Amino acid sequence: MASAFRLSLKPKVSENMTHLMVDFSQERQMLQTLKFLPVPKAPEIDPVECLVADNSVTVAWRMPEEDNKIDHFVMEYRKTNFDGLPRVKDERCWEMIDNIKGSEYTLSGLKFDSKYMNFRVRACNKAVAGEYSDPVTLETKALNFSLDNSSSHLNLKVEDSCVEWDPTGGKGQESKIKGKENKGRSGTPSPKRTSVGSRPPAVRGSRDRFTGESYTVLGDTAIENGQHYWEVKAQKDCKSYSVGVAYKTLGKFDQLGKTNTSWCIHVNSWLQNTFAAKHNNKVKVLDVPVPEKIGVFCDFDGGQLSFYDAHSKQLLYSFKTKFTQPVLPGFMIWCGGLSLSTGMQVPSAVKTLQRSENGMTGSGSSLNNVTQ
Repeated sequence: MASAFRLSLKPKVSENMTHLMVDFSQERQMLQTLKFLPVPKAPEIDPVECLVADNSVTVAWRMPEEDNKIDHFVMEYRKTNFDGLPRVKDERCWEMIDNIKGSEYTLSGLKFDSKYMNFRVRACNKAVAGEYSDPVTLETKALNFSLDNSSSHLNLKVEDSCVEWDPTGGKGQESKIKGKENKGRSGTPSPKRTSVGSRPPAVRGSRDRFTGESYTVLGDTAIENGQHYWEVKAQKDCKSYSVGVAYKTLGKFDQLGKTNTSWCIHVNSWLQNTFAAKHNNKVKVLDVPVPEKIGVFCDFDGGQLSFYDAHSKQLLYSFKTKFTQPVLPGFMIWCGGLSLSTGMQVPSAVKTLQRSENGMTGSGSSLNNVTQ
């Protein structure tokens, strides 16, 4: 409003008044009826009660003393490769799970791509959250590997965790590239030009690239000890593929299962359907349905390689041998693609089956007693 319309009010009192008094009696009564909640104490995580299994982590805790005013708990976790509290600047941030009503919580469906995980918990009432518990570190080791693009067959399009048949690769692609290079004025190709089929130079021991009819790609991490597990899923239109392990000495023309340096199961749906275990060019036909996803269990020290239906954990076949060298996960693919799941612990169901089988297989042993 314009300044001409502004009013200024000033209180006037008589000279006989000695003081002014404000009545806060109603507010005082309201304050006296308020009930304040104490800040909850920090919970205590019990590492003995925590469980790491089947790519799940169950964290259990308790309060130092009974507190019936607690409404819920908040749990935070983060992955780390350090045993203890992370000390590096680029450590991953805490992730939070809120509104937990009980005194334990299970995180499931995890990929164990770090050696450890840190956990901490705090209690909350209706008014305030308490302090965090002391962090607890749990071990979450599992085999993590990618597919080795540097030595795969040129007809395979390889990424970290998937491989696809690429009919445009190989000699046809190379001849196209060479033809384009020959059209230039200089014999030296332009460094700015790269082809779809071009690949980086080999970095693992300078081994030769697989060629011929060995449409093979290996994992980039060798297994030298322990028990490990991974899963493989084929595309629906996949015509032929093999899954297994091989020594590093597998030749560039060698197909999985056709030498004494590789073990695999082979699936073929081209012309006729075949599901078989292969080793040293010997074949054992498997009289079981081909699962949607195959689980591979490798017990290096125990000399066992087993294949499972990844969903039902039904044993498909087991090789018994004695590994004399480190082995690499191996995959062979023709017309189709495979996707790979790593960072997995050995499932509890597989461990139970291994104990019950105790070296026996659900199939015949015709391929197991081959001299290495």
